[in-house]
Amino acid sequence: MDLTDDRPNPDELLASLKFEEEKSKRGKLKIFFGMCAGVGKTYSMLRTALADKAKGIDIVIGYVEPHSRRETLALIEGLEQVERKLISYKGTTLPEMDLDGILKRKPQIAIVDELAHSNVPGCRHNKRYQDVQEILDNGINVFTTVNVQHLESRNDTVAQITGITIRETIPDEIFETADEVELVDITPEELLERFAEGKVYTPDRSKEAVRNFFRKGNITALREMSLRIVADRVDKQLRIYMQQKRIPGPWKSGMHLLAVIGPSPHSARLVRWAKNISYTMGASLTALYIETSKPLNADQKEQLSKNLNLARQFGAEIMTTSGDDIVKAILSVARKENITHIIIGKPQRRNIYSLFTLGNFVQKLIRYSGNIDVYVLGSDTAINDRHIRHNLSFPVFTSGALQYILAAVIVILCSVVCFYFAEHIGYLAVSFILLFGVSILATFMGIGPILLASSLSAFVWNFFFIPPRFTFHIGKAEDTLMFGMFFIIAMVNGVLTSRVRRQEKLTRDREERTNALYQLTKELADAENMEELIEIAVNDIKKHFGLDVIFILQDGNNQLSEYSRNPELKILTEKEMSVAEWVFKHSRRAGKYTDTLPSNKFTFYPLLGNRIKPGVMAVKHLSPLHGENEEFWNTFLTQISNTVERDFLDELARKARFLDESDKLYKTLFNSISHELRIPVTTIMGASDSLLTSQHPHEIRDELCNEIYKASRRLNRLIENLLNMSRLESGRITPRIDWCDIHDLINKVTESLQDELKQFKMLVVIPDDMPFVKIDFGLMEQVLYNLIFNATQHAPPLSNIRVKAFYDNRIMTLQVMDRGPGLPENELSLIFNKFHRVEGSKAGGTGLGLSIAKGFVEAQKGTIIVENRQNGGAIFTIKIPTEIPKVDLKG
Repeated sequence: MDLTDDRPNPDELLASLKFEEEKSKRGKLKIFFGMCAGVGKTYSMLRTALADKAKGIDIVIGYVEPHSRRETLALIEGLEQVERKLISYKGTTLPEMDLDGILKRKPQIAIVDELAHSNVPGCRHNKRYQDVQEILDNGINVFTTVNVQHLESRNDTVAQITGITIRETIPDEIFETADEVELVDITPEELLERFAEGKVYTPDRSKEAVRNFFRKGNITALREMSLRIVADRVDKQLRIYMQQKRIPGPWKSGMHLLAVIGPSPHSARLVRWAKNISYTMGASLTALYIETSKPLNADQKEQLSKNLNLARQFGAEIMTTSGDDIVKAILSVARKENITHIIIGKPQRRNIYSLFTLGNFVQKLIRYSGNIDVYVLGSDTAINDRHIRHNLSFPVFTSGALQYILAAVIVILCSVVCFYFAEHIGYLAVSFILLFGVSILATFMGIGPILLASSLSAFVWNFFFIPPRFTFHIGKAEDTLMFGMFFIIAMVNGVLTSRVRRQEKLTRDREERTNALYQLTKELADAENMEELIEIAVNDIKKHFGLDVIFILQDGNNQLSEYSRNPELKILTEKEMSVAEWVFKHSRRAGKYTDTLPSNKFTFYPLLGNRIKPGVMAVKHLSPLHGENEEFWNTFLTQISNTVERDFLDELARKARFLDESDKLYKTLFNSISHELRIPVTTIMGASDSLLTSQHPHEIRDELCNEIYKASRRLNRLIENLLNMSRLESGRITPRIDWCDIHDLINKVTESLQDELKQFKMLVVIPDDMPFVKIDFGLMEQVLYNLIFNATQHAPPLSNIRVKAFYDNRIMTLQVMDRGPGLPENELSLIFNKFHRVEGSKAGGTGLGLSIAKGFVEAQKGTIIVENRQNGGAIFTIKIPTEIPKVDLKG
């Protein structure tokens, strides 16, 4: 047995080279990792940066939060900083990291503190870790800091320990794929002392922090968690390094147990014992099943399934591999996974094949295991010597009777044909023909029929062809030797060919499963919504397993509802839904072929995600799954569960963003409308009260009535804007296109705004040959009204407000110009947003007028843009496509 075959797999080698090439183009990420704030992550990061700068490395600070700590501020002074970017948000200017500035500066190393930070709205990315990923993609190395509570997978555990939920997290993938992680660790006593001295927070904040989050018990638990995470990461890095460098191992830097299980009832005891010893040793546990070319019967498949499920319940990592050389397969996995201890069961049975093997299985494993320890677990059942002497079994043959009959018939037919030509070709040639026939049979028949064909061919050749014929007596010694060799060669050749064929089928099945999982992953990744995702999952399950399924998903409030693509399976009874709810609650299988509620016609599987449970899947099994099929099914289900969870979380995030935006919109609308309503209502109430309670001269009464009229118009304008915006939001705007005269349009609007235009010089520029245009007069009246009214609110008194209209190349163009202050460049793209008001503009208005104008113009398939004029002011340009004017309409 050759266990030293260390030739690299070409595919693995190519993938490794490709990965290294891609990694070399990307920047390297170094994380300074700690249990909580105050341990000195930023301080250690800056000291490392200063040391690198002293070596001549180009390093800059992208963002560091010193928290007014003197030591940190002193270190910052020695490093170049990229100036922060100021972003306005809700009337406050906040500093953020200038991502573009760092990319333009392009240092060798950029320092970016607080990786889990959420950026202010208006930045390119929502999270700082996304900024860091872009920096890394541009080939710049990054130093950053992370606390253990910011890892997404540990968020719930930290909340359970401290009672505080951390909102800012990073995906674990960022931490796991970091090129280097440096643990910054101090004792809880030292950290509490730093708090007491005011080195972390101000004295007032320190007292509050120590009473809540930073209690000694909390700090100790967080410290243990951070140490374990870093230790697990180092262990994983060691395994990856050994695999990449093809180091056979193991390196006993940690305890890793491998329990080899099979379809034997004794494997259950082996799994339990392995779990106990792994717990005692503090070691990780992996359960390995080796699929051989020998087929399993129904009982063995069921027992194997039970053994694998037991190992899974104990938290063992399940691995499967294939190969007839079991010792080589075990050691290959053990060395690749840096296993330190192998646990096997003592062989209890022997068969015919074991008589011809070169040594005992246990002896071989011990001999070739090197420095891997091997534990051999015996059976609890006492076995006496007599039982051992007679405990000899024959191989299990699984071929049907038809194959035996067919093998015999083919050998007989071949012999009959050869019988008539034996005198011409000789009996030696007949042996080759029969041997060739046995080889052909081995390509599509099992071992049993091959052994029958080999034996029958040998005896037929002896009786009918070897002189003297028609007797089993062989006259020549060389013919006797030839007969024996024929029998052995035919049997060995047939058995080996059959075994190769079974191994090929095993490999092909595994390849098909791998390809099926790849296609599933690819299709699920391309799904745009939950409906497509479920359809893909249902179709792929039907394709690869022939099973009908029903998805029962939660609604976000842990309430289940059916989600099926098959109308015939749409209805679940109340009892079946109660089973689904039990499975959802307890995260365990139930129903048919399980130990819980087995009388149900469905088998219910929980969809288990990394963070939440998206729901349950009901499956109509015709027969239980065993062995490789069950592992394939579990992997399939895991992939579907993770994708459903991802889509579910995305949908929850979208809803949360929508609710957040709706809340902001509601507050903005409420504040704006309440302000706009208060002024005219106060005016109306004051003027009307004065008219009712006092006697005034005629002039004052007219003035008060005029104020009431102006306030009423203002209220009417507000209500019209709200109604128009409601029409736009509901999509109920249907333009009524007809021929219109632009002169009439502009005259009507300026007449409606004559009071507002009194203090301005209104200029209207319309060519004499301006034709009729086909537009919606009512919508355009509102558009032009809003634009001119907007100009009166921002232009200085006595300045010009100009309206210009012309027609060219089937496009009607309308422009409104003023000599106001114009717009800041960053406001040009936002000016048409709902409720948007330019910073610094005078009070009043809801911020809806321009948004409505844009909606009405686009309803007529037109466009509206705003630009700053060269000598001050703004110009709004409307372009609406229209038909060729009818000349007779103008006359």
